[in-house]
Amino acid sequence: MKTIILIAAASALTTPALAQMKAPDPVRLKTTVEKLVSFGTRHTLSSATDPKRGIGAARKWGGQEFEKISKSCGGCLSVETISGPFTGPRAPQGVEVADVLAIQKGTGDPNQVVIIAGHIDSRVTDVMNITSDAPGANDNASGTALVMEAARVLAGEKFDGTIVYALLSGEEQGLWGAKLLADTAKKRGWQVRAMLNNDIVGNIVGQNGQIVADRVRVFSEGIRFAEDAKANLTRRAIGGEDDGPSRALAKKIDGIAEANPQIGLDVFAVRRLDRFGRGGDHSPFLELGFPAVRFSVGIENYDRQHQDLRTENGRVYGDTVEGMDFPYLAKVTALNVAALRELAEAPAAPASVSLDGALSMDTRVFWDSVPGAAAYRIYWRRADEQAWSNSRIVIGATEFVLKDVVVDDHFIGVSSVTRDGAESIVTFGGMAPRK
Repeated sequence: MKTIILIAAASALTTPALAQMKAPDPVRLKTTVEKLVSFGTRHTLSSATDPKRGIGAARKWGGQEFEKISKSCGGCLSVETISGPFTGPRAPQGVEVADVLAIQKGTGDPNQVVIIAGHIDSRVTDVMNITSDAPGANDNASGTALVMEAARVLAGEKFDGTIVYALLSGEEQGLWGAKLLADTAKKRGWQVRAMLNNDIVGNIVGQNGQIVADRVRVFSEGIRFAEDAKANLTRRAIGGEDDGPSRALAKKIDGIAEANPQIGLDVFAVRRLDRFGRGGDHSPFLELGFPAVRFSVGIENYDRQHQDLRTENGRVYGDTVEGMDFPYLAKVTALNVAALRELAEAPAAPASVSLDGALSMDTRVFWDSVPGAAAYRIYWRRADEQAWSNSRIVIGATEFVLKDVVVDDHFIGVSSVTRDGAESIVTFGGMAPRK
């Protein structure tokens, strides 16, 4: 995303070159979804060895497609499978859960990572039914196809950070594939800048017949799951409930959509972890403190989720390809791609931002330096607003005094910016340490 204010405010920063960017292909997305549906069922407990039917065949095919993409860009992707055993109420005898990854290594610090994921497994009405056809076209061949298409579009491009494209298993049994990947990220020392979870992202007709083709929901947590009691109390004291890293990520994606009107999507930034009383594969990343959000369609059709294939009283049930809209899926893919480009090229966000302005008309802002940052942008807004309304670029320093900005009445944060204008998410400002 171009940073217009930044360029106007700081002539030392250069305007980013306009790249010749490939666009997601609706036809190719449909072909990918149809192929995934052709495996009959992708239930996590279905056959892992049958060459034509079941979760194993689907995962193998996904890995092969990643290998083809890598070959087309001279080996730009490293393809691997990670796995581990899980047992629970939906798999009482245990199951080996496997995730297929394609890793596009960054040119800077390869441990600065952005993850895009979709779960490849599917189910019907009875979550324990591993034999019936479970096409899972929208839930979640749509997210799987999106991840694979993002890899095709971005293959061969160079980014400072690493992009991990992930096809997750075990979502319907308890978010197990996501837990496996989150634990792997922690063990490998990945500094996860963002996790983009795409789940049910390919339909426009709702349960009530309403059509929503120009909106995508992005869900994000407010109070951080990973914060301990002391940190939680501090966040409450500074008023940061709406500005944790995941909420900042959702706001960032909203800004990217606004800056790229050609995509044709409005981001409905839902201030909730997930849909009411439900969950998704971003949750295990939140539990480990990584910023993560969920993309989902603007309106859902529950007759086409977790349903046996049937028609009752003229009403069609089942998650089939016919219930999807592929130009819409291409738009959601394009938004994910734009977010990946920005987040993978941007520096890390400042680790901490502190404020000092008690009993003063001015506020001193100071923050940790970030490797690769050419500048920093200070944001502020009135404390009764949700969106940042003011900003200022700072070059060559890690502190600044905002004149006539009263800390009691304003929220303040800081992002990191590259010379080409790629910008991190915003780190919310907290209380300065007492001296």
